[in-house]
Amino acid sequence: MPDLILVTSSYPQAEDGREAAGGFVADLARTLAAQGEQVRVIAPGDRRTVASQDGLTVHRYWAPAAPLSTLRPWRPRELLQMLRTLASGRAQLRAALRECDAPFVLALWAVPAGLWAWSLRCRYSCWVLGSDIWTWSRIPGARAVLRRVLRASIAVYADGYALGRQTEEFAGCPVDFLPSTRAIGRAPPDRRCSPPYRLLFLGRWHPNKGIDLLLDALGQLTDDDWHAIESVCVAGGGPLEARVKSEVAALQARGRPVQLKGFLDKAAARQAILAADFLLIPSRIESIPVVFSDAVKLGCPVIATPVGDLPQLAAISRWGRLCDAATAEAIAAAIRSATQPAREHTPYDLEAVGRIFDLDAIAAQLVQHARESAAPGTAGERRA
Repeated sequence: MPDLILVTSSYPQAEDGREAAGGFVADLARTLAAQGEQVRVIAPGDRRTVASQDGLTVHRYWAPAAPLSTLRPWRPRELLQMLRTLASGRAQLRAALRECDAPFVLALWAVPAGLWAWSLRCRYSCWVLGSDIWTWSRIPGARAVLRRVLRASIAVYADGYALGRQTEEFAGCPVDFLPSTRAIGRAPPDRRCSPPYRLLFLGRWHPNKGIDLLLDALGQLTDDDWHAIESVCVAGGGPLEARVKSEVAALQARGRPVQLKGFLDKAAARQAILAADFLLIPSRIESIPVVFSDAVKLGCPVIATPVGDLPQLAAISRWGRLCDAATAEAIAAAIRSATQPAREHTPYDLEAVGRIFDLDAIAAQLVQHARESAAPGTAGERRA
């Protein structure tokens, strides 16, 4: 089995709840190591370092705090940050490749990790994130390079159904669906089946995540609606912080049981989900949010807007309530429907969807693909 090298721009230095996709990558690396694989991680940091942690060798390359996709190259300072990051990450990957006998690279994500792997002509697979297709493929200079990166990889994965279809159309190569999810454990459904219910929002306070839609929806609920709700916890942080705090204060002034919390680390997020009766996902734009897989694995039904892959997942099993639209009015109606006194409610079935997000199985699939690529006569060839 070749040494596995995970190359990523999403890997936490501190897992405090702000790490987003980085939490999944860290859990994936730990899962692969626990399965007995030799794993190296090429990850961002505030300086270049190499250290062993939890049975992994982590090579840190220099990177700014802001994601690469948010840097503006027409500004000289940010252009220098971008160029320094690209050079530092490529150098760390090249050094790691020299230390391995038969390395296989998993690039998370196409930019910049896949770009580094492609430029160093190593054997690699590429896991595509939404920003790869929704952002980088729209930039004329980056578009052709991104297509070459994807076509040269042995396998391409996408963490969403729609994203996979878009990537196939863009790159002209097969794409496998492989979801991103955290190692948060499993829990049997043990939720209230009658009001009052406890609701939870856990995520970034950003327009894409629809926190403003949710707060507008909560403002539309009547006194009778609130009799069926024990509490609503709003946890997270982000650019809409001032608006979130103002609107939560307004709801509290009206006597609504809305609580405000900051970012939650994985342990605290687990406890919050276990304590909730419904998780709220009011997103405007989404694929499959990691918090969705957290909830279904922990047995917590979800009230979500019909965006991204959530409608397709709703066809697999009844994991909660799908709003009619991504609007405050539709979210309020879905909350009202989910929390009304149970009469003929169909039981929720989260187990079928939860099996899709088995991190051990996902890691095993990646290992199998890496082994197939190392077999005689397959090196450098795309998996059929």
